Amino acid sequence: MKSSAYCAVLGGIVALLGFDSATTIAAAESMAPRRPSILMIMPDQMRASAMGCDGNGDVQTPNIDRLAADGIRFRKTYSNTPVCCPARAVLLTGAYAHRNGMVANDLRLREDQVTIAEVLRDAGYRTGMVGKWHLDGGPRTPGFVPPGPRRQGFEFWAGYQCHHNHFQPYYFRDTEERIVLRKFEPEASCDFAVEFLRSQPRQQPFFLAVWMGPPHDPYGAPSEYMRRYDPQKLTMPPSWKPGSEVRPARNTPDGEYVATGGREELAAYYAAITAIDDQVGRLLAVLKETGREEDTIVLFTSDHGDMLGNHGLRRKRKPYDESARVPGIVRWPAGGARGRTVDTLFSFVDMAPTLLGLAGVSAPKEMQGTNLSAVVRGETTKGPDAVFLQLFVPFPGDQVPQGWRGVVTESHTYARFEDAPWVLFDDRNDPHQLTNLAHDPGSDSLRQRLDAQLNEMMKRYGDSWRYNSNALAEGLLYRHKAFYTLDEFNEWLKSAPPEEKAGK
Repeated sequence: MKSSAYCAVLGGIVALLGFDSATTIAAAESMAPRRPSILMIMPDQMRASAMGCDGNGDVQTPNIDRLAADGIRFRKTYSNTPVCCPARAVLLTGAYAHRNGMVANDLRLREDQVTIAEVLRDAGYRTGMVGKWHLDGGPRTPGFVPPGPRRQGFEFWAGYQCHHNHFQPYYFRDTEERIVLRKFEPEASCDFAVEFLRSQPRQQPFFLAVWMGPPHDPYGAPSEYMRRYDPQKLTMPPSWKPGSEVRPARNTPDGEYVATGGREELAAYYAAITAIDDQVGRLLAVLKETGREEDTIVLFTSDHGDMLGNHGLRRKRKPYDESARVPGIVRWPAGGARGRTVDTLFSFVDMAPTLLGLAGVSAPKEMQGTNLSAVVRGETTKGPDAVFLQLFVPFPGDQVPQGWRGVVTESHTYARFEDAPWVLFDDRNDPHQLTNLAHDPGSDSLRQRLDAQLNEMMKRYGDSWRYNSNALAEGLLYRHKAFYTLDEFNEWLKSAPPEEKAGK
């Protein structure tokens, strides 16, 4: 029973007995069950395989591993559109990118979209956003997002639009004053998160999103973490290829970053994750100190992964495991399963409906994902039969020539361009995705079956190839003004001066 209804019923009963109504309401409120709070921790560009609990013996993640041991780990968690802005929009809206409008990096999320923050705020939650926002479109700097509808339901604010100044991050609160901190970004972001948690009213539930910048490239971490990793002693994945990208090491006022294309970048990537892990431990400790540990749902995930030279490829935007599969850990001591790892398919579009389900708040009709709260509670492992993947625009810098669609099932990963298959992997028998079966004649019937499933999912969710664009928008969108749609951008592009089209 919702707390307001509980109070009303109890108030009516006690009033019949002749007690004072104000006293009755106060007593009812003190006895009414409180909804659980929610802490969402999301580093940027962290692949699922970069955790000890996922079987990685090199990376040091004791706090993340403890979070998994105390909760439930969805081993097969995926970013539906594995690139920053679309992924974040899917996470907040519970709707696919073509539906919420965020079909390319650096568009602005429309203010009329319904987000989980707005739903929880309206249900009485205190909401907070800390760290990298990347949903406001237009120039990434300075990156001030004013109070109001562009914050999409978040009240407490200590954020920035997008930067990768990992060693000297800057933030904005409710004015345009830039706050520069000489700390590694995860620690700086968690300073604000701790401020939020320590100022939280005891009887009010909260929803706090802590979206950190690292381990996103450029790759580097404080020296105390870098010293923990010897690049020559790392176990490189079977699909890894050296020299996938060559950029020299560089020293900047922001910090020291390693060269790319070799073992050193993986060591720096792991070092940044270990630094993040320390901050996860810090946040968990504050929850315990403030008496909120038991009734707080903690979700740990990432917006997308990082290829890091696997298959000779870079960064994100791809259906490969290293790009699309992300951490998916949920811990809720008061009501969730403990110490379970499940193969239930879980993706970003499901996260908002699932968190709302755990909170006892109805998901709005606009949300297209599946409520997997019963899985979190340990009542079942049943979930979707497939994950739907989408990308809408090309990005040569990430070796993605055009938009694509994909499907991940319990056993296979399949993706295609509009005019041709791209990749098909047997994930059970080929977990490192070393053999692409997309053009294997012996796999024709399998490919046709997955093609049919993919077409059915596109139809079910209202997707179409017409949402794709061949414009190289993602190299230009953040250099000019804010656009809500690719159509707006393409119209502007027709009359833009040549130097602007070139991104100068």
